[in-house]
Amino acid sequence: MVRLLGAVLAIMLMVTLAPAASAAEGPQVSGPVTGGRLGIPFNSSPVPLGAAGYTEQEYFFGGTATGYAQSGTWTGDGRWSVTPAEQAPYETRMLVRRPADPARFNGTVVVEWLNVTAGIDLDPDFQYENEELLRAGYAWVGVSAQQLGVDALKKIDPGRYGTLNHPGDTFSYDIFSQAAQALRHPQGADPLQGLKPKALIADGESQSAFRMVTYANAIQPVQRLYDGFLIHSRRDAGAPINLNQLSPAAWTRTDSGVPVLTVQTETDVLAPLNYFPAAQPDNPRFRLWEIPGTSHVDAHVQQLGQVEIQRFFPGITLPQCGLPPNDGQERYVMDAALAHLNAWVRYGAAPPEADRITITGTPPAMVRDQYGNAEGGIRTPALQAPAATLTGTGNTGDSLQCTLEGTTVPFTPEQLARLYPTNADYVAAVGRAAAQAVVKGFLLPADAAEIVRDAVH
Repeated sequence: MVRLLGAVLAIMLMVTLAPAASAAEGPQVSGPVTGGRLGIPFNSSPVPLGAAGYTEQEYFFGGTATGYAQSGTWTGDGRWSVTPAEQAPYETRMLVRRPADPARFNGTVVVEWLNVTAGIDLDPDFQYENEELLRAGYAWVGVSAQQLGVDALKKIDPGRYGTLNHPGDTFSYDIFSQAAQALRHPQGADPLQGLKPKALIADGESQSAFRMVTYANAIQPVQRLYDGFLIHSRRDAGAPINLNQLSPAAWTRTDSGVPVLTVQTETDVLAPLNYFPAAQPDNPRFRLWEIPGTSHVDAHVQQLGQVEIQRFFPGITLPQCGLPPNDGQERYVMDAALAHLNAWVRYGAAPPEADRITITGTPPAMVRDQYGNAEGGIRTPALQAPAATLTGTGNTGDSLQCTLEGTTVPFTPEQLARLYPTNADYVAAVGRAAAQAVVKGFLLPADAAEIVRDAVH
């Protein structure tokens, strides 16, 4: 009864703090957009959508965006204040992937701040989370919130994107807010084609995670447009609120009435991302999951990103790194993270708390087991029934991306024979590890079954 009462109170609090925007506040939306060089949107899904019963459409939205300036001193607790600054006209785009059958929509829209680290829009968290997104009936929306991405679109496909206009990243936070308004209260075209969202989850990975920190700390308390935040692979600080005002190393604030789930790979905890000084304790509105044996950029996302990019740049040369990239099981933990955050947002059911990666010494270093894998954190089957050493750093190559890829060093046949005399022994070990992770809440049953099937081969 106490647990049920707590869940009811949590839901009431979320309703109380829900945005009260009127339809008049939304930007103008047009679309679905067609035409262009290939007749498809840039960042068209790298995984087949039709077989999953999904459709993909692109929309433009625009109006007047407001920039923000820092108000007072920003401190490490993340309770940052801003004041409205200049305004400017804008037009940008959103990419919408949704169930074709409205009955399959689960009521939650994941709104991803598209990543522009490579100089173009990319959708890394869709790539990590696509299995859970598609099988569970989410709608996913990717937003071109930053100037670099919009400028690149205009050069890549001027026939499709030539009318877009981004006034600068000072306005990116309000543009992300207006994307939420366009989904909740569409003016002109309806990006969700009649689907009525019960919750919007803001999502960002890497560069976009830095933006999510600043948005959650400074903009969400003012706008209250998102119902939860999935922050994936952040650094210790947030992104600038404008070009002249940088943020300090800081926690993500949790006094805005909405849940925040931060997921960090092994790469992110110490150098080069160095999140460790900003790690914060779990509380009723915050969870931190750290995944040893994973990397900031891994083989799974590389493969899907290559599919997206090479449609428009078939001759592009991709980074060549010295060692095979990390091929851990990050995507499965991200599926679980999304499912738990959705349950937290919708029903007040908080995710499990997770151990942190074991850090010791000065300067801080990760403790590693006899196989070279980091100890502590969320133990995936790849670490509990290991067949390789998986790191978050240590790669080399012709691109800065290589420093974020980590490595996969398979065990020798002799090592494998000592650990698993037969393949059946290995499959059994993977099955036990996967079952334990499901019980703890860090794997979903469907993903556990997939991991065991892969172990058979």
